[in-house]
Amino acid sequence: MAQNRFNLVDEPWIPIADTGLVNLHEIFQNPSLKALGGNPVQKIALLKLLLAICQAAYTPKNDEDWEAVGPDGLADKALEYLGKQRDCFWLYGDKPFLQMPAIVKAAKKSFGVVMPDIATGNTTVLTQSQKERPLSDAEKAILVVQLMGMALAGGQTDNSIVLSLGYLGKSSDKDKEKPSPGKPGPCIGSYGYLHNFLLGTTIAETLYLNLLTEENIKQQRIFTERLGPIPWETPPTGEDDEIAKKLQYSIMGRLVPFSRFVLLTEDGIHYSEGIIYPDYQDGGMPDPSVAMNGSGKKMQVLWTDSSKRPWRNLTSLLGFLQEGGTYFECPYIKLGLFRGRKILPAIGILSAGLQTSKKLKEQYVSGTDDYVESETFFESAVIDKYLYQNLKTEMSILDELDYVLRGSIYRYYEDPKQETKTKGKPNTKKQPKDKSLAKKLNKSSELFWQLCERRFQDLVNACGIRDGGKEAEKTRPYFLQCVRNVFETFCPRDTARQLEAWAKHYPNLSRYTAKKEEVTTD
Repeated sequence: MAQNRFNLVDEPWIPIADTGLVNLHEIFQNPSLKALGGNPVQKIALLKLLLAICQAAYTPKNDEDWEAVGPDGLADKALEYLGKQRDCFWLYGDKPFLQMPAIVKAAKKSFGVVMPDIATGNTTVLTQSQKERPLSDAEKAILVVQLMGMALAGGQTDNSIVLSLGYLGKSSDKDKEKPSPGKPGPCIGSYGYLHNFLLGTTIAETLYLNLLTEENIKQQRIFTERLGPIPWETPPTGEDDEIAKKLQYSIMGRLVPFSRFVLLTEDGIHYSEGIIYPDYQDGGMPDPSVAMNGSGKKMQVLWTDSSKRPWRNLTSLLGFLQEGGTYFECPYIKLGLFRGRKILPAIGILSAGLQTSKKLKEQYVSGTDDYVESETFFESAVIDKYLYQNLKTEMSILDELDYVLRGSIYRYYEDPKQETKTKGKPNTKKQPKDKSLAKKLNKSSELFWQLCERRFQDLVNACGIRDGGKEAEKTRPYFLQCVRNVFETFCPRDTARQLEAWAKHYPNLSRYTAKKEEVTTD
């Protein structure tokens, strides 16, 4: 019998910002812990696991029960649950946490093969952090949690090993006798879902805000199995057994999907595809942290976009604050924001993800793919349609400023004085044929939004003031100056010709200094 060692309840393994590693017990015992650490994918995976533990410990019947338990009460119930179920959290042993001893026949891979930010094989190593190295037990524990739902698609999985008799989900579409490449984890999708959670000022508050009630789960009709089996208590024995089928249509199955069957060793990992989940386009539903829009002919989701900071999606996520119109609905945000503002003085929104690329059936991180993450906080007292209207107005103006900036830079470089061949009125909605100019336009836009991000929280705070948008207008000079700074960065004026083109196409921002948007305040 394998020896039980490294219990996740007792051993430090969860990274905490400005603190270091803590164990599961301390997560719920220490109310001063502010936020999870690690990269965005690790944060998402760990937050989903902690939410799964909370849901297993206590799922309120309705909002009244949710309000009555409070953050401290939820933490107490989680501690009581961990005490009872401690034996389910051994990383090594005869029943290792979220692992499948039966998958030992699958080929053993190095840890770097299944980590998206590690360069293996023919991949070029650009930074020291991309170089594969031995992992500690704490890092292995995080990797197991991450692989449950956020594993990349491709041939890394050894799908020649099938645990459910007669199961064909791991077989090639053309030749059933050949194994197929692994499908993307249900929490990452084909190109990287953007995940969204409500944030409190502590981890305890964050878990409390995102805790779903029985009524909430019932409202999400696709979850016919409601809460579902607890994966670490009663893990599946195969890809298509009764537990696996229930996990496909339950909240637990979305928090801890078991989409990979793994088994840790000292120097590698046995790795195969696990449970396959229905995609959002197949009538399934992604995580309650993923935002969807079903107003069109096809269901749409918010993907991670490394060229677009996540906070720029806030007006889409908060569209439900105003009646009418279309928006991307995120269950965690929509279900928890109204009830949360009654309990806590401030609530934030965390948006994070990893943009990926896909070629044929291989998914990878390359080129411009990257992690993204942003946090924005709101005073609970001002979370209403007036805040939304002001924010929507100001975000529209920022989009216009970005357009003006790109147009000015385009015209500067296409000016006849600059001895270029292209003439005519530019259309900055389309990329110019000159790739170097297209790159300049993209880089200038990225810099503009990076500069805007420095004062975005101030803009949000101003939008919450009911004064017809006057306080929000006071923030505009900073953003106008961002346009000027970026233009001057990308458009030199060292020669006489450059100076003439620079002066001619300098961004005209006069109409924004006096522009006022009417916002209802009664």
